[in-house]
Amino acid sequence: MPAIAIAVGCLVVFWLGYRWYSRYLAERVYALDPDFRTPAHELRDGVDFVPTNRHVLLAHHFTSVAGAAPIVGPAIAVYWGWLPALLWVVLGTVFAAGVHDFGSIVVSARNRGRNIGTLAGSVIGPRASTLFLLIIFFLVTLVNAVFAVVIAILFESHPGVVIPALVVIPIAVFIGQWAYRWRRPILVPSLLGLALLYAAIPVGQALPLHLDGLAAWAGLEVRTTWILLIFAYTWVASRLPVWLLLQPRDYINGHQLIVALALIFLGVAVGFDRIAAPAVNTDLAADAPHWFPFLFVTIACGAISGFHSLVASGTTSKQLDRETDARYVGYGGALGEGALAVAAILACTAGLGGAGEWAARYADFGAASGGGLGNFVDGVGHFLGNLGIPASLGAIFAAVVVITFAGTTMDTGVRLQRYILQEIGELAGFRGLARRLNLLTTLAVVIPLGLALAPGGEGKGFAFGRLWTLFGTTNQLTAGLALAVIGVWVARRGRNPLAALVPLVFLLAMTAWALFLNLGTFHDKGDWLLLGMDLAIFGLALWLMAEALVALGRFRRTPDGGGDE
Repeated sequence: MPAIAIAVGCLVVFWLGYRWYSRYLAERVYALDPDFRTPAHELRDGVDFVPTNRHVLLAHHFTSVAGAAPIVGPAIAVYWGWLPALLWVVLGTVFAAGVHDFGSIVVSARNRGRNIGTLAGSVIGPRASTLFLLIIFFLVTLVNAVFAVVIAILFESHPGVVIPALVVIPIAVFIGQWAYRWRRPILVPSLLGLALLYAAIPVGQALPLHLDGLAAWAGLEVRTTWILLIFAYTWVASRLPVWLLLQPRDYINGHQLIVALALIFLGVAVGFDRIAAPAVNTDLAADAPHWFPFLFVTIACGAISGFHSLVASGTTSKQLDRETDARYVGYGGALGEGALAVAAILACTAGLGGAGEWAARYADFGAASGGGLGNFVDGVGHFLGNLGIPASLGAIFAAVVVITFAGTTMDTGVRLQRYILQEIGELAGFRGLARRLNLLTTLAVVIPLGLALAPGGEGKGFAFGRLWTLFGTTNQLTAGLALAVIGVWVARRGRNPLAALVPLVFLLAMTAWALFLNLGTFHDKGDWLLLGMDLAIFGLALWLMAEALVALGRFRRTPDGGGDE
């Protein structure tokens, strides 16, 4: 089948979803009020609560939630065949991710920008807040650990990407000063910043930055050295005001997404590449996990992801200028991520050559999980080669996209981890933590750093596939729990909560099943730390699901006041 036919069909479905389903959500489920005073105005402080142009906010929200996940997950999941992966991405984006992301922003904005974890206490029950915060703590820890490993892998395997990835930082800082200090329009400088980023790609290719000497001097592996440097950077970046680095870099990345998707889909059309992978892979290795339920946790971002609820309620809701912008930012951001996931599926099924080459790269699940990221980079390089761009340069371009998105997610993730640690500490009775930002930020960095470097069953770090699977199950579990908060909130206002409850039931079933199966896998492989985390998360999940069921059964309809719960 021609890859371009799949691309066009998916984009049409996404457009229909935004045109009709998101309007239904805005008008009938969330009942958006254009006159509602958002937390960005009510609690404006110039640091976290900042009214933001909806286009800038969409760029920030999208690049914060996207990271590498909508690329890595589909790049692994096509092992089971392109059709199951594609159906989950398209249907999940339209009917689950859009509901989840959109609703998380609205519920948080209606409650003074509070995090979805603390909202669980007032919406579901007093114990739910603590349970949810603990699950979120595990999730954000896994997000930061996994994305640090992803960036380190690309820095090590594609040293030509280091300079472009570094160049974007001072460019973003300058744009932040330009827009927020000097009050000047951001569009032109952000486009110029994007041009400078792309100009740095051939420079990086000519001057690749290797850390072999530094790693040897320190007695460390190259990947370990990169992980340490990445977390040191995130400590500094997460302490800066959002307008200085995070928002302007996100705006650059928003433009980069449009350019990347345009180039990928144009390359698919010009080359008229055909899908080489089977629609459903029937030649699976004997020890491969079954696609049901693991497909639904392997692809998280790109279909639905609980991390989005943390960003939506942790930072995005605090920057919402008008409540009606939530539809554009929340549902629109979900569609953008779905489009990126579709591009990843095409790159890994139509950009790697013929059926024989694909079968060699996806010989078993270990090869798929270990090489999925490289397959995406090579596939995009092939598509750009159809446009006359050298494949090696196209591969660096693809790696830059992954790294800049993953870096933004880590900046946001460490910032969110700081908030979560503060909330957990206050629930435990430790007051005044808000004034101890250095301590909170250090803890937010050291905890995922320890997980990223911890030895696993093989003695030299966790197998990436197993770490990714636990990240995926925790991520989808959090999404289900966020949908529970949204569903109860909607129901208590006398509206139909089925838009949230249907994906909620499906996700909780899939994630609980996957968490249970993972227990055996981690035990057999000797990954004792992951086994302990899996047990803890599984127990917390069962407890919180029981709390949510009780809340749904006892809710009483109240007038649609739209205030705090």
